[in-house]
Amino acid sequence: MIKPASTLQIEPRWPVALTVMFVLGVLRVLPDRIRVLPIWFQSLFGIALLAAMLAVGVMKAKQRWLRVERLVLLIFCIVNGVLMLWYLVHLIREMLYHSTDLDGLQLLTSSIGVWVTNVLIFSLLYWRFDRGGPENRVHHTTTRPDLLFPQTGLSEAEWADWEPTFVDYLFLSFTAATAFSPTDTLPLTTRAKLAMMLEGAISLMTLVVVGARAINILGS
Repeated sequence: MIKPASTLQIEPRWPVALTVMFVLGVLRVLPDRIRVLPIWFQSLFGIALLAAMLAVGVMKAKQRWLRVERLVLLIFCIVNGVLMLWYLVHLIREMLYHSTDLDGLQLLTSSIGVWVTNVLIFSLLYWRFDRGGPENRVHHTTTRPDLLFPQTGLSEAEWADWEPTFVDYLFLSFTAATAFSPTDTLPLTTRAKLAMMLEGAISLMTLVVVGARAINILGS
């Protein structure tokens, strides 16, 4: 259980807020031809999530706002994750059936946008579900980690109370999307393994199929 609100420590939310705003910015600059929903629809969930995170920091009823933040974050990741997959499928379909209509620069920027969105969305998911969430990690109230970080195996005293923060999950997501496999951090649970498999598959399709085609068009 998380501690009462009077003694509850909250992990700083500003790195997460910057990530959410970056996701919204990337989605805004994607070409209209691959957008399935109006940009305001995606922005609505992002603004709701930013408002919930602000409330966690300033409101007294932190337990209630933490539950709201958790729910909105999951909805934000699911909605934008599904739309990201749609963008990727649409890009590949355009390459297969309308290849002569594709602009290489537009295709390249779209692939970069999908890849960046993939990294950021999965970093939010890892941060949210590992060890029960950020507040459980801060208060050491969970005993079953989803991800094994190398710092947890160090015997030095300065690492005794170390717990991962959002930047650690952002680094994990970036390396998983570039190496297509775990690097220094290992998935322990089924959901962590499935999440890393899905992220790697999306990244592989984006870079190898879409990105390579874009470079080929630009070079011809």
